[in-house]
Amino acid sequence: MLTTGPRGTRDILPDSSGYWQYVENMIREVCRNFAYQEIRTPIFEHTELFLRGIGETTDIVEKEMYTFTDRGKRNITLRPENTAAVVRSYLENKLYAGPQPTKLFYIGPMFRYDRPQAGRYRQFHQFGVEAIGAQGPAIDAEIISLAVEFLNRLGLNDLKLLINSVGCPACRPVYRTKLQEFFRDKVSQLCTDCQSRYDRNPMRILDCKNETCTEHSQGAPHMVDCLCDECSSHFTGLKEHLTAAGINFVINPRLVRGLDYYTKTAFEIQYSPLGAQSAVCGGGRYDGLIAECGGQPTPGIGFAIGIERVLLALEKQELLPIINNAIDVFVAPLGAETQAAAFQILTELRRANIAVDMDFINRSLKAQMKYANKYPAKFVALIGQDELAQNKVMLKNMETGSQELVERAELVHMIIEGMEK
Repeated sequence: MLTTGPRGTRDILPDSSGYWQYVENMIREVCRNFAYQEIRTPIFEHTELFLRGIGETTDIVEKEMYTFTDRGKRNITLRPENTAAVVRSYLENKLYAGPQPTKLFYIGPMFRYDRPQAGRYRQFHQFGVEAIGAQGPAIDAEIISLAVEFLNRLGLNDLKLLINSVGCPACRPVYRTKLQEFFRDKVSQLCTDCQSRYDRNPMRILDCKNETCTEHSQGAPHMVDCLCDECSSHFTGLKEHLTAAGINFVINPRLVRGLDYYTKTAFEIQYSPLGAQSAVCGGGRYDGLIAECGGQPTPGIGFAIGIERVLLALEKQELLPIINNAIDVFVAPLGAETQAAAFQILTELRRANIAVDMDFINRSLKAQMKYANKYPAKFVALIGQDELAQNKVMLKNMETGSQELVERAELVHMIIEGMEK
């Protein structure tokens, strides 16, 4: 166990961390273009926040949360998602007092006890966006547009956007009654979870992946046919804005998402080359969540994108960038007596903002040159006893093979000049 990570976790090693940085840099670039600012919340919160924010009838709360009692006898949960935490921060730090809407994004690890599968882990990472304080469909369209733009800039163009409206507290009771009427004679044939959902939250039956439940839910009434005037107008406005932005979409009446706090707009983005598990983004509007967490009634909308899923898609489509881990200079000391001088050169170069490494394990000159080639390094700064005595360094250009003896005082200048060629 000392040399094996917990099931559902993995190490992000140096040979792949560059891909993560590429995706994270793209996130920050797109969010800057859309005027969203980064927020960083703790990875654990009081359990009550998720019970109230996500909903006690959701699979996340019932089956997937990592919850424990800390040394102060407080009930703590590793965050399974970040919207509730962002809302908590929005209220605690009075972000509502600033210009509205508050437009935020986050990148970070989430935790769910779930069956590990391709691109899905128990510790996984999400990029998410939240816009709090705007009511109309235009902000919904902006949120969706941001997600599509991010995926497109990575080269993922074969996207399918699914949208639906899940109504609001005014019209959802009507739909709830119709759903219960539809499933009344089928309850005993549903899975155990959906039998429980029948009374507590029948909409969640539509989200069940059990084949029997999916079969028995065919022909179920659609929420879009039960919308009140406000929700219907909002949904129409969303479709108009997406059309104006040139974003194609498909209305999916079965799309309800897995969280209780969604109202009105719900959406999902699928990337078909991933196969059965094709969803890379999911989100929706949560106009009741902030009041549920103790604030004044405030509208909000957001989404989350699984970074592991995005990287898997990029890998499958051969869209991962070539990561350049090359350094500018490798310092090669020859003999123990030159180590201190070599380290002084190393320090001077780094202070000049030059990427540099040196030999720390007393390799032979041949081995050091071979090691420098593996980086690769553009220059090798070699210092032996003769160079040390003359206060000079042998500078070799690894691209051209040329080398020259240079004064120590001129080394930084010579390297910078050579890097610019």
